[in-house]
Amino acid sequence: MKKVLWFLLLAMTIVSCSKKTEVSGKIANASPLERIEFIEASGVTALPLINIPVSPKGEFSGEFVAPKNGVYVMTCAGQMTTFYLKKGQNLQITSDANDFEGKFKISGDAKANNDFLANTEKKFQEIMSGINQNEWLTKDEKAFLESVKKLETQLNKAIDDEAKKINADKEVVNYKKDETKIQLASIVEIYGKVHGRISGNVAYKPSQALLDYKKEMTKENDRLVKQFPQYRSFLLESIGEDFDAFAQKQNPTDDMMMTELFGKYLETKKDFSQITKDYMIATVLAQFDINPMNAKNFDKITKITDEYIKNGEVKSDLKKLHVAVLGFQKGTEPNLKLQTTDGKSISLKDLKGRPTLVTFYTSWNPNIAMNTVPMLKEVADFYKSKMDFAFVNLDDTKEQFQKTSSAMFSGFPGKNYWIEGGINSKAARDFAIFGFTLPHFILVDKDGKLASRRFYNLGDSDLVNALDNATGLKAPQIQAEYPVQIKVGGEAIDSAATK
Repeated sequence: MKKVLWFLLLAMTIVSCSKKTEVSGKIANASPLERIEFIEASGVTALPLINIPVSPKGEFSGEFVAPKNGVYVMTCAGQMTTFYLKKGQNLQITSDANDFEGKFKISGDAKANNDFLANTEKKFQEIMSGINQNEWLTKDEKAFLESVKKLETQLNKAIDDEAKKINADKEVVNYKKDETKIQLASIVEIYGKVHGRISGNVAYKPSQALLDYKKEMTKENDRLVKQFPQYRSFLLESIGEDFDAFAQKQNPTDDMMMTELFGKYLETKKDFSQITKDYMIATVLAQFDINPMNAKNFDKITKITDEYIKNGEVKSDLKKLHVAVLGFQKGTEPNLKLQTTDGKSISLKDLKGRPTLVTFYTSWNPNIAMNTVPMLKEVADFYKSKMDFAFVNLDDTKEQFQKTSSAMFSGFPGKNYWIEGGINSKAARDFAIFGFTLPHFILVDKDGKLASRRFYNLGDSDLVNALDNATGLKAPQIQAEYPVQIKVGGEAIDSAATK
């Protein structure tokens, strides 16, 4: 009987932990090609959890597993907004593509918590509008600190009043209070840095009272650094001048990555916890060094991730981003299951005999038809005597794949394939394919192993050299296609790599 009860409890736990968030809604004035993505916001990599199509009527629906309670990002029509979500809650969302954030409304399980956040933010804006920033920064330190403490009382009262009015969850109330502490700590940090210059008191240095207040606001450092990207930004800003001074003494070479230098700097900071160092260096790595223009440092990025970052979750997330942007290591056997137009299964690693240029694409990506296909036709025609071509589609349905492939690649040398389930399939996720990576290209050698990184531009000189080397041909000068911007770690990166 005890064993039966134990198994029942285990089954209930598994079901509750894996409960999915169901999301649906309507976006007015949305393009039929528009896609919606949801992203968990506290991580360092910002990889999408799901990519949902929008119907011609602007309607959408889907489901995903929310990995934790907290803030999430929703993107649509090149715009984004944030909202608070607890695991397993369901969402109904309405907005307008012409003013996505301004018209964004949530109903369903998450309504109360998000109404609380929206209302407190409006109240915060009212309170902050009455503050003269320059006047605050020129106040003597005692008066400034008194003003900050008064502001803290006002903001926390606004939080508590709104929480009682809406009956918001304690967890989201604490989230807002933590966010407020970070904002107050940032105000104090700015004052400490600029007061002397603005007030004309060049000898000014922050007193222990000011430092103690900032310390009080950030005393739960390790929890804040894991939960709040804005707290990581605050930490980076607070050490900016110190890091600059350290960097100048190092005489860095031109080929030294930002993260290499920052890692050496963090080794000197004995007062930082390891989890703080992990998140800070991961933030720098994601924002500065993991990008298509830094492909030559693939191995160096891997080494830095392994040597400097100790936290398993942070390390795993960074490696996923690394692969999503730059692809797997050369020589890897690409065990990616594909489906042919007649429904037969094949693996990417089975494409053997001749080198193969593989194109990953979707019908809804605006760059594929206008920019990529015409140039790809020229590339295929030039190399077809020595190379094979595979066009891998990630549309949502097999019907859309068959329609798109026959129309888009008619007359091309090569074969069409589909990843069953499209962009949201497990196969696509395991191969680190996301909407922001499309279209992209990889080279598979005659033995079915990866022979290149991911490329986002057919005019990339590294790709042209790889194709020449694989075939023994010499391509004419190619005019690079219009560069595509992809989102990496929250930053837009130009995909037109240069040497």
